[in-house]
Amino acid sequence: MQTLPDFLDDGLRLVSIGLNPSLPSVRAGFYFANPRNRFWRALHGSRLLSGEYHPAPGVERALLEREGIGFTDVVKRPTRGAHELRAADYRTWVPALEAKLRERAPRCAWFHGKLAYRHFLRHSSLAAGDVEWGLQTSRIGTSLIFVTPNPSPANAAYSLEALIDWYDRLAETLAG
Repeated sequence: MQTLPDFLDDGLRLVSIGLNPSLPSVRAGFYFANPRNRFWRALHGSRLLSGEYHPAPGVERALLEREGIGFTDVVKRPTRGAHELRAADYRTWVPALEAKLRERAPRCAWFHGKLAYRHFLRHSSLAAGDVEWGLQTSRIGTSLIFVTPNPSPANAAYSLEALIDWYDRLAETLAG
């Protein structure tokens, strides 16, 4: 199976966690590669970065090394959309993700979308509960958990400005 690799290291400031890789991202070789996805514009418009990074293969390595930001997914199987994922995908991939996060102990696990976090909760050792935007009451080991709206073009209910606002709230949480 061709997918996007994890970009993880010990003690990162932040780990970006999408639901699963999109087919355009796998073809392009980097996360959030769909030009209609608002992730990179929201990230650059926020206070999460100290510099600007161009979305292209290798950008994740630069963010890992210079900004302490890693990348992974709840499920590593790429699809055209979330509707193609099955319960078996979550049963397979969520325990692996949870183990990686516990081992690597980032300051914060950043889930893109309530759907991604709900599926993680359902198949992890964490107690399931209400999922709200922002900082969650649960932790993965010592890692904070923060949920922002998904920047996917399929989630047009949230504007670019709203995404930037949530990313700024995440930056404030990390600074606190």
